[in-house]
Amino acid sequence: MERDQAKPLAPISDLPSSDGGEAALHLKLVRRKKFVKCFGFVAALAIILAVVIIILIFTVFRVKDPIINMNGVAVTRLELINGTTPKPGSNISVTVDVSVKNPNVASFKYRNTTTTLYYYGKVVGDARGPPGRAKARRTVRMNITIDIIVDRVLASPNLVTDVRSGTLTMVSYSRVGGRINILNIIKRHVTVKMNCSMTVNIFSQAIQQQKCKQQVDV
Repeated sequence: MERDQAKPLAPISDLPSSDGGEAALHLKLVRRKKFVKCFGFVAALAIILAVVIIILIFTVFRVKDPIINMNGVAVTRLELINGTTPKPGSNISVTVDVSVKNPNVASFKYRNTTTTLYYYGKVVGDARGPPGRAKARRTVRMNITIDIIVDRVLASPNLVTDVRSGTLTMVSYSRVGGRINILNIIKRHVTVKMNCSMTVNIFSQAIQQQKCKQQVDV
């Protein structure tokens, strides 16, 4: 009994303590809260970026259709007999002033442009324009010269009536195909078509009236 009572007590540092466990648990909770906050911040940032990108796609980066305008048509060569009838075997040269407007934030690269002239449903002339590029929110203008085959015009039974009225009624069809590329992310192939009906004064060789209609295929 005396020997047992004489045994020294264990050092205080060797006694089990709950303070160390509580500190470890507290540190674990702090780290977890920091992780949750960090994850929440990253998730919120990702959502904001996604919303901004969607807004840009539907506003600034929204692909808009290019616009073709026929600014004017000039008859540069027309040989007449007695000042009224086109000379057989000759050609009528017509210069068409065409512009391509690009309303997008990226350039519009287009291929060869084609323009065809019709006289009462019959093809009487056509021409091709060179390929090019319309810069962002810019307009490119080009002059296309078309040689009209007079013999095809003379073969039309409507020519006599037109000559008596002093005017020639024709229809032009222009086609421009190309591609719009925005940051190599949004790519769109478009083909712009335009039909114009025009009335040419035989004596003044000027365009009296013109109506155009545009169509875009994607």
